[in-house]
Amino acid sequence: MEIENITSLILLSIALGMDAFSVSLGMGMQSVRLKYIGLAGLLVGLLHMVMPGLGILLGKWLFENITEWASAAGGFLLLTIGAYTVFASFSEKSSSSYSVTGIGLWIFAFSVSIDSFPVGFSLGLHNASLLFAILAFGFMSTVLTWLGFFVGRRATNFVGAYSELFGGSILCALGLYAIF
Repeated sequence: MEIENITSLILLSIALGMDAFSVSLGMGMQSVRLKYIGLAGLLVGLLHMVMPGLGILLGKWLFENITEWASAAGGFLLLTIGAYTVFASFSEKSSSSYSVTGIGLWIFAFSVSIDSFPVGFSLGLHNASLLFAILAFGFMSTVLTWLGFFVGRRATNFVGAYSELFGGSILCALGLYAIF
């Protein structure tokens, strides 16, 4: 695998993990127990592996059947997700509706992981490495979720908005790179 592809996948995994970071940052201000912080990070990491993995498999299947439009479609998909993330970072959010116990833990993990499916789909259209991508997504989102909870205990609300803005910007840049 080329170093350029590895760098892109690492940046993409950071961008996807920023959503989990920003939500867990707000939740960390609610003094969540360490046990639930650990479980939340592991579950987010697992879902950040499953969702893009399924997307990559679907994208690879389409890549084999529709190769001439695959690169542009994947780039536009990344650009769209990135633009949505950037614009969503300017809206007010309240993470107090989340609970990191029981079903709330699953809702939290699924809500911050769902956006990784279309990203995985886009990578599948580019015929990216399945194993490296899902491992990078899982590892980075787990670490960023844990970091968000811990930083949330000591930080103010504005940090979360900037992290989501940063993540969306990375997605937009990678989308433009894939298109052009």
